[in-house]
Amino acid sequence: MSLNPHIKLVLDILPLASFFVVFKWLNLFAATAALLGVTLFVLAITYSIERRVALSPLITAIMVVIFGGLTLWLHDERFIKIKPTFIYLTFATLLLAGCIFRKSLLKPLLGDALRLSDKGWRLLALRWGLFFMLLAGLNEYVRRQFSTDAWIDFKVFGCLGLTMVFFMLQAPLIQRHSMPESTHDNESSKEKP
Repeated sequence: MSLNPHIKLVLDILPLASFFVVFKWLNLFAATAALLGVTLFVLAITYSIERRVALSPLITAIMVVIFGGLTLWLHDERFIKIKPTFIYLTFATLLLAGCIFRKSLLKPLLGDALRLSDKGWRLLALRWGLFFMLLAGLNEYVRRQFSTDAWIDFKVFGCLGLTMVFFMLQAPLIQRHSMPESTHDNESSKEKP
């Protein structure tokens, strides 16, 4: 059984939204506790319905537990602020390593939603890998140069906005390398990665 796409979207946004709201009402440490709890709750709900957890939410949850836990245990906000850097660098490393070894790691994640040639998958993975590196650099710049309030606004609205714009800019690549479903199945079995 799989989640309804609308429910999945709500569950994907819920941890970040709870972090933002609790921060605005209380403080960074309460927001970190909320992020940790809601992330684990969403992971449990997803697993109970789908009987599996996708790699991306699992990596994110592990990082939230590690960096959120350190933030609360040591009462040091630096850990939660560097969490996005480590998440972005992890995704960038995985995607770019996949490109080097000619193995698309996006295809297993998005293969049901997109039908692309192997070259299209590699180009899309390369672009996303480089984009995640950019986000990691931006997170480091903002967390070091600006206040916690500014960093949270950047994390919630800036990163989300940049990601949506970047995603839309990939439409020409996706169109250029899209394949009909039957062609996709035949070419995937012929083409070696």
